[in-house]
Amino acid sequence: MRFNPFRHFALKIVSAFIAFLLWLIVAGEQPAERGLRIPLELQNVPLNIEVVDLPIETVDVRVRGPSGTLSRLGPGDLVAVLDLQSARPGPRLFHLTPEQVRAPFGVEVSQVSPPTMALRFETSASRIVPVAPAIVGEVAPGYVVSKVTTDPPTVEVVGPQSVISQMSEALTENVSVEGATSSVREPVTVGAASPNVRLKNPQRAIVAVTVVPAPVERTLERVPVHLRNIASTLTAQSLPPVVSVRVRGSKESLARLRNTAVTAFVDLSGLGPGVYELPIRVDPTTSFGVAGMQPAVVQILIE
Repeated sequence: MRFNPFRHFALKIVSAFIAFLLWLIVAGEQPAERGLRIPLELQNVPLNIEVVDLPIETVDVRVRGPSGTLSRLGPGDLVAVLDLQSARPGPRLFHLTPEQVRAPFGVEVSQVSPPTMALRFETSASRIVPVAPAIVGEVAPGYVVSKVTTDPPTVEVVGPQSVISQMSEALTENVSVEGATSSVREPVTVGAASPNVRLKNPQRAIVAVTVVPAPVERTLERVPVHLRNIASTLTAQSLPPVVSVRVRGSKESLARLRNTAVTAFVDLSGLGPGVYELPIRVDPTTSFGVAGMQPAVVQILIE
């Protein structure tokens, strides 16, 4: 097919006219200069190297261009890029020039502040630390938290060697037990308190808080003191012969408890005639526990 310069001639005229109008608009804009604060992006950080305490995350720049173009600039249109390919452990200086700023077409970067960045680097390290769940709030009256567990119980954290060596635990989001009358189980995000530390594998944990009825206490009066293992040729008596025993357990287990449910005794094995100050012991039980006795020591007279 032969080339015909007059083919679609009307469309060509319209296109040329639109282009001319656009040129007039751009050419008619006055050149302007503007100051902006833009994000700082770190690139090509070497493996096993960590940036410690990044001093700033934004830089100030001066830009030039048509006033209309500058007025339309938005966040993220310009980014300062710092290449850390040559980084190694220790304090280092890096220059930041206008050529290291990504800018839209028609925008010229004339100045960057600060022009030099002082950064400190350390060797990367990792460590396995326990997950410490953050429990907030108070359970309902009459209930207590008996156990708190996390799954997984530990995580591996990565960061600068000096920071990792001082880490003792990883943290979780708050788990509320406010007003709880039953166990609470909640998935939470795990993280580290230091901004320089991260989880090797970002993950969540399940925090399980076991809430049980609080144990109650009751005092059993006039519990007899039994004398055990006295020689067959001797007699003994306890002063006083009865004691008060404070027991602890669930409300249901203590409701009908009598003083005979506790066996308090003194072991007289190997003792001859005389007066002794001896501690009182009790036989173990499964439905309740002994929290204390009054008195805890009695006087024993052996004849």
